[in-house]
Amino acid sequence: MDSLFYLNSILLGFGLAADAFSVSMANGLAEPRMSRKKNLIIAGCFAFFQFLMPMIGWFFVHTIMEMFQSFERFIPWIALILLLYIGGKMIYEARFASETEAVPVRLTGTALLLQGIATSIDALSAGFTIAEYRLFPASVRCLIIAAVTFLLSFGGVRIGRTAGNAIGKRAAVFGGIILIMIGLEIWFKGVFSV
Repeated sequence: MDSLFYLNSILLGFGLAADAFSVSMANGLAEPRMSRKKNLIIAGCFAFFQFLMPMIGWFFVHTIMEMFQSFERFIPWIALILLLYIGGKMIYEARFASETEAVPVRLTGTALLLQGIATSIDALSAGFTIAEYRLFPASVRCLIIAAVTFLLSFGGVRIGRTAGNAIGKRAAVFGGIILIMIGLEIWFKGVFSV
């Protein structure tokens, strides 16, 4: 493991964390008064899944490669369905909640887990890029990816919160639209990249 290994790991982390960053901004938009603790939980959840998914991909490459290759074509569809559901629910709650309900749209634990899976499921394929490594270097690469994801996600929530305070109630609708667009982008890249 030389300096090029670390540089490549950081760059891979940035590439894989782009969706998590965008979803984090959407979460911040939807909940502008989010606590610092919840911001850390969101960043931690995304970082955990960005660590876990490439490790699962690495494991599949080393054990059950054929099964993973047949599953790989479903990855864009899974991400699309999860993000359409979460984004649609966010928009629905923001637009159709009764006016007497002064409760802002809040990110639930279940929704956060679904977001974590949806934004990191394409990182399963990153397991192929680390397949030549033994367990320790593969784990280090995944930890670097997780650290980059954590920092970007934490910053994304902060940016979203700032923008959410500025645009008010429409922030949750905008956040939902962002989630749907990310789902469509993941699906389009996965289905049409041949």
